Amino acid sequence: TLCSSHPPPILFSSTPPMTRSFTRPLQTHTSLPHKTEEVSNELLQTEKAYVTRLNLLDKVFYAKLLEEARKDAFPMDVVKNIFSNISSINTFHSQFLLPDLEQRMGEWTSTPRIGDILQKLTPFLKMYAEYVRNFDHAMDLLKQWTDRSPPFKAIILEIQSQEVCGSLTLQHHMLEPVQRVPRYEMLLKDYLKKLPQDHIDRRDAEKSLEIIAMAATHSNTAIRKTENLKKLLEIYEMLGEEENIVNPSNELIKEGHILKLAARNTSAMDRYLFLFNNMLLYCVPKFSLVGQKFTVRTRIGIDGMTVTETYNDDYPHTFQVSGKERTLELQARYRQEQLCLPFKDDLKISELGKRAPRWIRDNEVTMCMRCKEAFNALMRRRHHCRACGYVVCGKCSDYKAPLEYDGNRMNKVCKDCNSILTGHIDSEEREGKKKGILEIEAAQFSGNSIMCGFLQYCEKNKPWQKVWCVIPQKEALVLYLYGAPQDVKAQSTIPLLGYQVEDSLRPTDPPASFRLSQSKSVHSFAAESEELKQRWLKVIRMAVTGEEPESPEDNHSTEITQEPSSNGV
Repeated sequence: TLCSSHPPPILFSSTPPMTRSFTRPLQTHTSLPHKTEEVSNELLQTEKAYVTRLNLLDKVFYAKLLEEARKDAFPMDVVKNIFSNISSINTFHSQFLLPDLEQRMGEWTSTPRIGDILQKLTPFLKMYAEYVRNFDHAMDLLKQWTDRSPPFKAIILEIQSQEVCGSLTLQHHMLEPVQRVPRYEMLLKDYLKKLPQDHIDRRDAEKSLEIIAMAATHSNTAIRKTENLKKLLEIYEMLGEEENIVNPSNELIKEGHILKLAARNTSAMDRYLFLFNNMLLYCVPKFSLVGQKFTVRTRIGIDGMTVTETYNDDYPHTFQVSGKERTLELQARYRQEQLCLPFKDDLKISELGKRAPRWIRDNEVTMCMRCKEAFNALMRRRHHCRACGYVVCGKCSDYKAPLEYDGNRMNKVCKDCNSILTGHIDSEEREGKKKGILEIEAAQFSGNSIMCGFLQYCEKNKPWQKVWCVIPQKEALVLYLYGAPQDVKAQSTIPLLGYQVEDSLRPTDPPASFRLSQSKSVHSFAAESEELKQRWLKVIRMAVTGEEPESPEDNHSTEITQEPSSNGV
């Protein structure tokens, strides 16, 4: 049974007294089509299930918590404010509306109508308005006292463990009254579609629908909130009920599987993201026999978070999420699956040391990102600055500074970050060295380019090599050649204006190749496919005539990757 031995008194807050003065028509009407009886029977069956839910809320949760509150375990007003006027709603449905519907369906052959019964529901719809208005406050109180009071939490958990709860939380059950009025509207609309125009029940049914639809409209905002809350509860359960996310102010924006790229190499691991309006949960899937489960690895606050596109030879559609707590590099299946946040530049100087940087991968650079000397396996090896994430040589990383995001512990940093963090400026910086014409970072151009990507390159009779090619938006007539996507200095540049473009293959040329020639200067390129070659040629042919190629419509660069199916526009 769902009834306690000492049920609480019925509370009729701001609702009229209810009496059993309902009258029923005794006249016999022409039998309705079988489909209207099906709709009416569905109304009855859903009403029975609804009353069961109301009894659970009123006679079990509410009654048990009130009983404990009388022992001064927690304030009685808190319990009453959480459950609002649920007793009034339960009394009306269990003692009036449900018995009327049961009797009507029992005499359906002689009295095939429901409009007159539902019309009697309309004076009591203001009970629902009161319940809906209080719903957000009720959820806040429920969360607050579940966290604050062990006896309060214990009672709720004990009831939720019972079979009658169907493995659902109290919050799930409390959503039901908010969703019930729109359900009446839906069933009434279906009933009227199947009701003959001249039937005696049409007038009552239409009048009932008009009033119920108005009440449902007022509940739409609350319903959207409850659907969001229902989703939050589902995620809460998937996270092992350990993350504090069930709050009406939280809103799920996006979720889904994604690949996490390792910091040092290009290995990828399956991960899952939950993006909310105020935080990002970075999770690891785990095996479960009762549905998908996740373990939260990192919670990153949206406040101050930046999302930046990155360029990776092995993985297309990569992007970096950087927050105060951690920086992640991720790969989406499609560009549209990247996080719905504006793309921003690298770590700001004011945030240096306060948030974890994204580590530039070893294979993304061919030179020290500070002194610009080429790396080699013996004398100039790769190191990572823990403040900015740049790949630097040993000489440029021979510094240590305290980093706030790592509890102010001393970490290896590059000379530039050391100057900023400690205030020490070396002699070279005091002199203000000017950058050479090639000393523009590839990432700076790639993030705001007309076209960028890897091509095979050969000059004169030198061996072919893979280079990162960029045509920047601000210099649309110049082709920059880099050794890797994150290099801070270009190997060379080709001012495209006046060059001749040749795309006919010679016997010794690799497939999908083309040439740029001017006087005695010849530059040969080869793309991964004919399709990629034609995309490059379309832009280059405009540039060599002095006509600036148009920027992509979405204001992002056209990235040419290694696989034709991976192109991002």
